[in-house]
Amino acid sequence: MQDVLHALFFVTAFGALFLAIIGAEYLYVRKTGQTGVYHPRETLANLTAGLSYKVVDGIAIALFIQAFYLSVYEWGLQWQPEASVLSIAALIVFIDFCFYVNHIMMHKVRWFWSGHITHHSSEHMNFSTALRQNFTFALSGTWVLWWLPAALVGFDKDWVLLAIEGNLLYQFFLHTEQVGRLGFVEKIMNTPSHHRVHHGSNPQQIDRNFGGIFIFWDKIFKTFRDEADAGVIKYGVTHMPAKPYNPWYLQTHGWVELAQDVWRYKDLRILYKHPEWVDEVYANKAVKTEWVGEKA
Repeated sequence: MQDVLHALFFVTAFGALFLAIIGAEYLYVRKTGQTGVYHPRETLANLTAGLSYKVVDGIAIALFIQAFYLSVYEWGLQWQPEASVLSIAALIVFIDFCFYVNHIMMHKVRWFWSGHITHHSSEHMNFSTALRQNFTFALSGTWVLWWLPAALVGFDKDWVLLAIEGNLLYQFFLHTEQVGRLGFVEKIMNTPSHHRVHHGSNPQQIDRNFGGIFIFWDKIFKTFRDEADAGVIKYGVTHMPAKPYNPWYLQTHGWVELAQDVWRYKDLRILYKHPEWVDEVYANKAVKTEWVGEKA
């Protein structure tokens, strides 16, 4: 129970911080005369989705994710490095690589995309977009791809929790159009410029720039696209959700459509194939569903 209370405390504390930053960005946008950056109903949907996601995620970490971590830890290398600049840096880089792999899976596997599509379905890029998450993340098993490798290596679970939360905190600041190019920093770090490309739905923007804190993973594995080479960025997914301002719908429609496709075609491969696969295979057998072709 104590762990749950701690989780809720951190949700409240960081929630207040995020709201303050969102408010500051909104005031700056108004002061500079920019239009079309914030949409009131979309912003409210983003905040509501973010709250439900973080509450469920925090409780899940307290109730069963950390228990899972400890059970796997017993079978791993049990490295247990002492705190030092080197060990902390190694953990940050390792966790970010795990996120990079996890992030690719969320775009390439229909099961994982069914939850991740929520984050990409915003038509605007502002700090509230960072909170447009999905409470089913903790229930879908997606988190295993992030926590499991660290448990097998043998990092302390509290260190890992801080590294993951720090990674997510860093990514919050990537969701803005108010920060331009950052020069040499962009060769190593993920930046708002790089992340704007990731949220684009035009062909040259899809499946690019998956990194969390660092961008060199994308450069190493050839998934990088510079904003200057990405064309005009259109935020969102190829086919936008039917109810873009309904937080419940935004977080569940991907799963409903996944279940409908599996039931319709009686093909369990749909669960692990890429999001467009069902359309490629069954395009001549049924009308396209709402999500077909979506990937961001």
